[in-house]
Order: sequence, then structure tokens, then C-alpha cells
Amino acid sequence: MAMPLLYSIIESPGHPNLSGLYRRLCIDELRLASQRKAIQALTRSPPDWVVAEFFYGFGNNYAGSNISNLDVFLSALERHAPGARTIVLVEKAQRGYVEQLQERFAIHAVLVQPVDESHMASVLTGQPSGLD
Repeated sequence: MAMPLLYSIIESPGHPNLSGLYRRLCIDELRLASQRKAIQALTRSPPDWVVAEFFYGFGNNYAGSNISNLDVFLSALERHAPGARTIVLVEKAQRGYVEQLQERFAIHAVLVQPVDESHMASVLTGQPSGLD
């Protein structure tokens, strides 16, 4: 049986390196440096999990109809891997904006940065942690 596949979409230095945790949980990690590369990977290797950072579109750099950096990717994810579970990492100051994204897309969990192994492990294993 194949190991579950997790996309780590790493767009900033704030994205935690949890590769060791993923290995211990027998999850295969694909590290991607951009949303564009993640969208390209969807057709070749659809993920079971996605861990991505949320950045609100304050300057409306996302063509006006999008809320954040994740909208286009999440739309493609719905088509190519509808069963994938998305974990969004967000800075505390932007936490309120994630609710707008959740109105459009299914988000499995939202974790406020900084995220450590115990936070992520609780989400991936379904164990309660008292988080968000």
C-alpha cells in the first residue's frame, strides 16, 4: 500500500520544516516552492494532504476575485484531488481573513503560526489538541 502523499507548499521562511514528523507518520512529503508548481504536480501526483501558508490579498494582487494566494490552487485541488485535506498555516494577524476562504473551499484545519510538530501531529492523526 502506498504511503499518503502530503504537499508542503513553501512560500516563505516562516513555513515550518516538519519533514521528520511526516516521515515518522509514514507520510510521503513533496516539497513545492510555489502554488504554480503545486498546481502542475496535481495531475501527476494528487495529494492526500496539503500544508500551505495563507497570505491575504491586501493589495488585491490576486485579480480582484480572489481572497488570497491559495484560491487558484484550492480550485484546482477540488478538480484533481477532491478528497485531499488542506491544512492552512496563518499568521495571527491574518487569522480572521481565513474565514472568507473557508466560505469558498473546504479547509480541514487552520493552524496559527508558529506551528510545531505537536500541533501538526494532532491534526494529521486526528488527536485533539485544544487548537483552533
